[in-house]
Formats: sequence, C-alpha cells, structure tokens
Amino acid sequence: MQLRSAGLTEGASIMDNKMLQFVHTAGRMPDKRDAEERRQDFQEIYREYAAAVATEQSSRCSQCGVPFCQVHCPLHNNIPDWLMLTANGRLDEAYELSQSTNNFPEICGRICPQDRLCEGNCVIESAGHGTVTIGSIEKYITDTAWEKGWVQPVKPPRERTETVGIIGAGPAGLAAADQLRRRGYQVHVYDRYDRGGGLLVYGIPNFKLEKDVVARRAQLLADSGVVYHLNHEVGRDSSLAELRERHDAVLIATGVYRARDLQLPGGGLDQVVQALDYLTLSNRKGLGDEVPAFDDERLSATGKRVVVVGGGDTAMDCVRTAIRQGAKTVHCLYRRDRENMPGSEREVANAEEEGVVFEWLAAPEAFTGEGQVSAVRAVRIHLGLPDASGRQSPQVIPDSGYKLEADLVVKALGFDPENLPALFSAPDLGVTRWGTVKADYRSLKTNLDGVFAAGDIARGASLVVWAVRDGRDSANAIHHYLENRDAAPQAAAVA
Repeated sequence: MQLRSAGLTEGASIMDNKMLQFVHTAGRMPDKRDAEERRQDFQEIYREYAAAVATEQSSRCSQCGVPFCQVHCPLHNNIPDWLMLTANGRLDEAYELSQSTNNFPEICGRICPQDRLCEGNCVIESAGHGTVTIGSIEKYITDTAWEKGWVQPVKPPRERTETVGIIGAGPAGLAAADQLRRRGYQVHVYDRYDRGGGLLVYGIPNFKLEKDVVARRAQLLADSGVVYHLNHEVGRDSSLAELRERHDAVLIATGVYRARDLQLPGGGLDQVVQALDYLTLSNRKGLGDEVPAFDDERLSATGKRVVVVGGGDTAMDCVRTAIRQGAKTVHCLYRRDRENMPGSEREVANAEEEGVVFEWLAAPEAFTGEGQVSAVRAVRIHLGLPDASGRQSPQVIPDSGYKLEADLVVKALGFDPENLPALFSAPDLGVTRWGTVKADYRSLKTNLDGVFAAGDIARGASLVVWAVRDGRDSANAIHHYLENRDAAPQAAAVA
C-alpha cells in the first residue's frame, strides 16, 4: 500500500499487516484522572499514553480507501498515514507528516472537538467498533517529538526582504507567521496582550490546554525569527495605515472578543459577568499574575453558588473552572436539550463527572438581587418547529418560572467582532453586516490593497482548527500577492 501523502512504499506490506486491529483490539482513551482528584487542580485531565498503548491504538485504523476522518478535518490532516507510521514505530516520520499539515498538532490534539470532526466520522466508529482515538494519538506524537528534540526552529532556504505585519497572536496569526517564515519572509506579530497565543492562553483553561504547551510554540516562532510586538494595540499604539506603510502586506487575525449579551432585567448587578472576563482573570491567576478582582473574590467562584448561561465550549470552560475554584454549586442553564447543545459531548460528560448540574430546556428571564445578584429567575422551554437555520425554536412554557439561587452569574453566549474600522482608525476597511472583516473567500484579500484577513475575524467565531487552516491559507495568499506584485514591474520592463 502506498502512503497517500508521502509516496512511501518501503515495507508497505509489512505495515499493512499491523493495521485493521480494531477487530481484536478495543478502543481505549488515555487514562482519565479521577473526578475528585481533578476537581482540586487545573492540570490536564488525561494522562499521557504509554508508547505501547499509542502503538496499539494506532493499529486499530482500518486504512479506509476514502478516509472520512481526513475529509472531515478542516486541515485535511493525513491521519491514516501517521496512524500507520505510529503503529509501526516510525514516530519521527509520523511527526513530520503530522506537522506538515498542522502548525500546532499537539494543541489541536488537546482541544479539537474530535467527537464532532475526525473521530465522529471514523468509519469503524460508524460500524460499531468504537473510534480510533485520533486526537490523543496526535497529541502523543507531537509531545514525544518535543521530548526527543525533533521540533526545531524554522530555517528558511533563503531570506526575503519583504516584511509582513500580522495583527493578532492567536492561532490564525501564529499559523500564518510560521508558514511565512518557512518561505523566508520577515514577520512581525502585533498583539494587545502580554503573551503570544491569544485565546489559547487567556480563554482556554489549563485543564484543557496547559499554558507551557502554548508558550513553547510561541517561543519556537521567536527562535525561528518571528518578531513579537506585545502589549501593542492597533488603534492605540499604531494605526492600520501606519502598519501598511511599514510592511509589504498586513494580515488581520485579531479573533473576536466582543461578548454577546443578554438584555435582561438585573443585567447590571454586581457578580453578573461575561465569560471571557471570568476566564481571562482565572488564567492570569494560574500564570502567576496579580489579579485583584480574583484575590478579593469578586471574580472567584470560591464558596459561591454559580450559574453559567450558555451551552457552547466556552460555557463548559466556565462551569469546570468554577468547580476547580471551589464553588458551592454550579448550574449550567441552556435553552435547548442535550442533543442540540453546541458544545462537545465529551466536555459535557466531563463536567457532569466533576459535579456540574445541567438545567436543560431552561432560559434566564431576569437576574435579581439588591446591588449584587442573589438569584436567576428562569423559565422552562420546549422546542417548537424548526426556524430558518433548521434548528427547533425554543418556546417558553407558560407559568413555568422558577428560581435558581446564585452568587455569581457567568454569561457565556459567544462572541462577535469588535468595530475594527473604528478601533484601527481605518474607516475604509470593509466589514460585513455581522461586523466581520469582508474578505474574498478565496484570496482572503480585504478591500484595502495588501491587507488580508483570516480566522474568526473573517469567518465568525469558530474552532481553533479552522483558525489554523485560515492562517495557513492566508500565508499562501500573501505569498502569491507579493510574488505577483514583484513580478509585475519585471514584466513591464521586459515589454
């Protein structure tokens, strides 16, 4: 059998014999720490795969002729091939293949909702044998590569004189920076925060993604020649026009940070907070920063009755953070049922194990209290006919009101773009009616010459893996733009 992506044939028949072991070998996730133990800290909940187990689990792959795991991965990772290499002990080659399509495989292996993407579309899962544990194996491959010293800074074949400015040090921006450095461009990354990584650092809790994992990637890019300008806010420290003058191309990859809100009575009470504020301060505390709002317990869940409103992955991060902070009780209020919840099913299961109570088919009606929230007034919901999106419409059940006592309410309703034309002092920057930067879906060009957009700021709030894909695509688009720009004067001179 020929490896699809690498064209490697040596020992292929031997490798084939080690695959398709799903018939005899059951699927096995890495060992999960006991729920009571993980409630006490912010460490990752899964232990490392032992080498023998990773090899065994990789061998369960059926090597499908049409690999739906790869099809449903936004990056189209060469999953069957690096599973085969892992099963045959060729881990260094597995790493090379894995990182050839994904700039951050150890991060995606930890936080991707594999149950909705690659693993959820695994053929042997559909056949009832249980999915191949793709995400855990991906994490194992790259963690091993770091331990063995296989992960090295980029050394481009030649250095180019063109410079590219990237606004945003999140997954889209850093993926683009990595790809552009591989082509030899001089890359400068501007970010409002004091650390590279964006929401990977400040929005995702340690128990899903430990911060040293992100920090070593950011440092690898610095060692590769990427220049960071941290604590640099475009619109305050420079304008978009100034960056355009400074660089040959500019990529906007800011992500989306404006929290969606609930316009309900009592929304202005103390201790009714936005999810990103809550998670950012918690993560800063874990990083060792001084956080007065946490130290004086304003934004700490310790000893409090916590209610989180929302049903996505951010809501899951909030409820599980509150558990680890020592909350008295934690309830998650979601207006649809479990089957319609947008968050990962695994995350829901992990939260339930840790003691979170889910209030399905329930929605807040008001927040009550004297100056500070003391309760959430909620109503029961039933799902009616589908709306324009195809999802059943939540409808309030008459006379179904009830009260949930609460000392801290966290609103986790998703994110929208900030007003970038105003923020960047760039009124000519085109945006959509949703506020995202208007960019051609193929070239990723905005209406401003030499300015591109990628990640959530162009597509809307989405997954990290899609941000990585967009970052890679934007790097290709920028390279194509600069190559054509430089070639045009030469062609004119010849003519």
